[in-house]
Parts: sequence; C-alpha cells; structure tokens
Amino acid sequence: MTPAPYRPFRSVLVANRGEIALRIIRGLKEAGFRSIAVASEPDRFAPHALAADHCVVLGEGPAADSYLNADKVLAAARQTRAEAIHPGYGFFAENAAFAQRVLAAGFVWIGPPPESMNALGDKVRAKELARRAGVPMAPGYEGDLADVETTEREATRVGYPLLVKAAAGGGGRGMRVVTEPPKLREALDSASREAAAAFGSGRVFLERYINPARHVEIQVFGDAHGHVLHLGERECSIQRRHQKIVEWSPSTVVDAALREKMGACAVELARAAGYVGAGTVEFLLAPDGSFHFLEVNTRLQVEHPVTELVTGLDLLQLQLFTAAGGALAAMQKPIQPIGHALELRICAEDPANQFAPQAGKVLHLELPQGPGVRVDCGIRAGYEIPTHYDSLIAKLIVHAPSRSGAIHRALAALDELVILGPVTNVEYLRAILRHPAFRSGDVSTSFVADHLAGWKPPAETPDEVFLAAAAGEMLGGGAAVAAKGAGRDSAATAPVSPWESLGPWRSVEDAK
Repeated sequence: MTPAPYRPFRSVLVANRGEIALRIIRGLKEAGFRSIAVASEPDRFAPHALAADHCVVLGEGPAADSYLNADKVLAAARQTRAEAIHPGYGFFAENAAFAQRVLAAGFVWIGPPPESMNALGDKVRAKELARRAGVPMAPGYEGDLADVETTEREATRVGYPLLVKAAAGGGGRGMRVVTEPPKLREALDSASREAAAAFGSGRVFLERYINPARHVEIQVFGDAHGHVLHLGERECSIQRRHQKIVEWSPSTVVDAALREKMGACAVELARAAGYVGAGTVEFLLAPDGSFHFLEVNTRLQVEHPVTELVTGLDLLQLQLFTAAGGALAAMQKPIQPIGHALELRICAEDPANQFAPQAGKVLHLELPQGPGVRVDCGIRAGYEIPTHYDSLIAKLIVHAPSRSGAIHRALAALDELVILGPVTNVEYLRAILRHPAFRSGDVSTSFVADHLAGWKPPAETPDEVFLAAAAGEMLGGGAAVAAKGAGRDSAATAPVSPWESLGPWRSVEDAK
C-alpha cells in the first residue's frame, strides 16, 4: 500500500452541510485553521455557510448538482486555496474514488486511505479481511447466488432465519429478513433491486439473522505509522428499519473484559486494513455474550460526540492530527468511560405519519443549555429546511455520572428544546427515554418493533408551542399559530431573520 502524502495544513474545505459541517467548522476555528464551507443555493444562509471563514455556493438544491458534484467541490477547493478536504459523514465520506481524486489533485484527505476504504467499504471484502484477522462473525455465504441449487443449499447451511444483505452501502437498504425457504428467492430479488438503485451495485450475500441482539460498535483510530487504538464502545440498539435513533456509552452489558476483547478485534481489523484516522467497527452482541462482526464505517460517525463525552477526547482534533502525519501512542492505553452519555437524533420527520420527512421554515428555535448538555444543531430560526437532504437537523447529547442521571438530563433538555415550524420526532424520543425497558437497559435491535409499534403522539398541544408563538408576538412578528395535536401541522408568519435582512457579511461567492 502506497503511503498517503501526509503533511501539515492550515486551510480545510468541509465538503458537507448541516450540523456535522458546523461542528467541523467550529473545531477548525478552535484549532486556528482557516475554514471553507460549500453550500447549495437553498443553504446559502444556512448556519454552516455563515460560520465558515469562506463559503462557495455550488449550485441548486439537489445533491447531485451541489454537494455530490465532485468536479464542483474540487474546483471550490482550488478556487479558495484549500489545503485539505474533510468530508464529514454522508455524501463523499466513504467514497474511495473521490478520496483518490482529492489526493491526486494535491489536497490532504482527512479520512482513511482510499485503499482502506475499498477494503472495508464493501461488506463482502470486509468480511474476508475480518476473517483473516481472526474477528468472529456469524455464519454466512458471500459467493455467487445466481445458481438456485447452490443458493438454497448455502441458505440451509447458514440457517433460518437469515438476512439477505447488500454488499455495498448501508442504512438498512438492500436488506431483507427471510424466515423460511419459500421466501428466499423473492427476498434476493427485491434486496438486489433496492441495492442496485441505492448504491449502484445489486450484489447481495447471506448472513445468519441474530435476534435478539444488541448493536455495539467500537471507535478506532489509526495513524500513518502503523499505530491503531480503540476508544471503547457505543451502543446503538435503538433503531428503526436499521436507522439509529438513540446511542449511548457505556453499554449496559459490556464490562471491562468484553470491552477489551471487542476492542482488540476491532484494532486487529483496522491494522490489517492499514487504517488511518477515525473509523467504527460494528458488531452484533448476542444474549450469550458472543459478538459477531457486522461492518466498518470508514468515517467520523454521527454519534461520535458520545465517545467524546465519556473519554474527554476531541475526535475531530485527532482526525486533524493523524491526517497531518501525527503519531498516536504505539501501545493501547486503557481508556475507561467516565460517566454516561446519551445522544438523541433530532429529525424533521413525522413519526405519526410513517416518519415522513418534513420541510419548511423554522419559525422559532430555542436550544437547551446547562451542565452536561451539548447540542450540535444545523438549523436556525428563519432557516428553510430543504426537501433535498437527510432529515437529521440536530443532535442532543448529554453526559451525567450515571445512566439514570443521563436519561433524566436528556428528558429535561428535551423539555427546553423548542422547534416551531416543521414537525419533528421529539415526542417520539421522549417515549423511548420514558419506556421502562430502555431505562433498565433491557434493549435489543427490535426495541422499536417490540415496544413502540403502535405509538401515537400526545393529544394535547405542548406548552412550548404557545410560548414560542408568544415569543414571536413579543418580537414583533405577529405570529399566529394554528396548532393541532402535539404541535403538528402548525403554521405561522415568523419575524424576518436578521441574517436574511443583512445578507452575508463574510466571503460568500458562487462557484466559478
């Protein structure tokens, strides 16, 4: 593997948007780096675009015309004399071809080498590498599934119930649970079609379905000198259709011995892949304490603040350090979690309407504050949430000495959070935190299906809706709110944002 051209840099383009772009830009400023944002036309006045030292508007709203247009992103980097590119997560974060283009153009890539991304980004290749590294995994079959006889024989060997899984991508797309042989062929065809549409590859494989199971992941870090270490675990068993909703650390079932065993496996796999920077090795943890390799995410994760709060480490600063060629300690220093942290994903979506994504103007916004409370937020009052992107708009992260303390702190913070305008999943998150099974730590990846399948929002309108409307009146906006249910379907005319009335006051330009 050819070493990447690691070198010091002081100017970074952030090839992303929303709360992750804002978090990175703030971290760059703290470290004394020059920050460069890119934005689509609808995001011209988004918080991340306004926070950066410089911003280039790439194009119209669809990601293919802006954030996912590699030529435009690289041109913006040249135009602004950037020295490095940070992809955040999503978009180009796990795109080895884009990483190779970044390096070929002479920029520093703040992420793993393209070779590592290729080795780990494809689930079949990752499983082969993990198997050689001695990492335990569930029974499966990654061979050719075109022959019906071979497929049926291998499925019987793997055992039912089993999963049909896409080799590329993630997020639950291209995945089907098969409970009996007659349903296998239909599952293979539908999973392959979905995977081809989502990831450009219809290749799928078979894997034993472990249920009940917990989803536990290990944060790893590597440097260009061959050092790899782990920073402990996060649990993300609260999921809906394989999309994470709530994450926490430490896990309620991982003790020091299991943590070290899982961590050692994650480190060996990362070392085998020549890994540099931040990555996450994901496992399924069975009730008997056995764990099985799932996949590797070759990026900074959405839930990285959880690890930051229980370790006291800044993962972005570690990324910058290793990307510039810095060396980590040669030996794994035992890192024990301090206290308990929880992260809640705040999404503009309607849980009572099959989690349909929501768009529209944010009429009023109040974020919780106080000891042990962190909010990574990608919106502001007056901002128009576009229809083109992921529904994640903010993350609420809390830290406390105990798990029960963290849950109470999270509930108190949700009570302070006010988002008036588009419907969000805040009430749904409250329901999760208040559930006895979650409070006791008795959870699995089927928690949502087992306990919240028939969830409905509260019938009464929360007081914060009326408080927000009153705040709008006091600000002179003449806000008139018509609220139905739990603040759903609300509509109002909000005060004009000072950002919109003043226009940009820093360097913002269109792509050339």
